Amino acid sequence: MNKTDLIKHIASEAGITQSQAEKAVNSFTGAVSSSLAKGENVTLIGFGTFGISDRAARNGRNPQTGATIKIAAKKLPKFTAGKALKEAVDAPKKGKKK
Repeated sequence: MNKTDLIKHIASEAGITQSQAEKAVNSFTGAVSSSLAKGENVTLIGFGTFGISDRAARNGRNPQTGATIKIAAKKLPKFTAGKALKEAVDAPKKGKKK
């Protein structure tokens, strides 16, 4: 599912226009991005938590030359799935054996 599919799905499920659904999706992603940029976590109970992960500086290798290069430290977004999401993904399908 891509962003367009998500917007169509939200519009049909919520009984709103695709334009309104697109505004809602963009508002959500913007709110998560700005909160993470401030260093704040975003927790949706049962769904999961968006947070920040610190990656330490390290040495790497240029694959073309083999020369050692320094890779700077940086912060990366991460997502940790909540219990309900994990259970929904792992739920056995009706009529299928594991």
